[in-house]
Amino acid sequence: MKVVSFCIAILFSSQLLAHDILWGQTGHRVVGLVAEKHLSKKAKKNIRKVLQEETLAMASNWMDFIKSNPEYDFMKPWHYATIPDGKTYEEAGTPEEGDVIVTIQRLVKELKSKQFSHGDEKMALRCLIHLVGDIHQPLHVGNGTDKGGNDVRLEYFWNSSNLHRVWDSGIIDKQQLSFTEYVESINHTSKEQVQTWQSSTVVDWAYESMKYRQQIYELPENNKINYRYNYEHLDSINLRLLQAGVRLAGLLNEIYG
Repeated sequence: MKVVSFCIAILFSSQLLAHDILWGQTGHRVVGLVAEKHLSKKAKKNIRKVLQEETLAMASNWMDFIKSNPEYDFMKPWHYATIPDGKTYEEAGTPEEGDVIVTIQRLVKELKSKQFSHGDEKMALRCLIHLVGDIHQPLHVGNGTDKGGNDVRLEYFWNSSNLHRVWDSGIIDKQQLSFTEYVESINHTSKEQVQTWQSSTVVDWAYESMKYRQQIYELPENNKINYRYNYEHLDSINLRLLQAGVRLAGLLNEIYG
């Protein structure tokens, strides 16, 4: 009986983790590695002093790894923002516990000043790396009605899933690439494009994510999706991963360069 109860508990906890995973480990590592490739020499050197042997790619998933520790529950609202259809971010208002937009803005200021609200510089840097990735995942800027697509149940390649999970990890994992192979396949952009992307604001990034909503929610009546949905949205996901990495590098060059 104890063995059965233990197995049920493990299954339930794994379902919770799968339900709440963010960009997936591969996606976040892609963002981290893209950023590394766009860092200045000075920024690389100074970041290494903080992270030591930990790369940006490996540090990128720290905020997901610690979600099992209740001491960090206060960070959960930092992963997303809510901007309902037809409203601006200002009209929607910032919740008291914070969101991904104000948290990124705060972390940048703290990393520049070395005055931290929570933890130390390494913790703040890990959070920034992760959250720049999150805000570029379109469903992390939710409409306020379905928990960023988590409540949209569907069948993805004949398995039960939800819309948020498909965008976090489903389409990315279906490419069957390591995160290093993934970066090699998408890290192609001009200096002019890098400058344009890095000149935008955090709120701009959120509005960009909102623009994907209509196409994301265009599902067949039976909510069964597979190859066609992947084909229609892979380029968008790759663009968001690349933009996230380039913009993260821009912030880090500004802070550490």
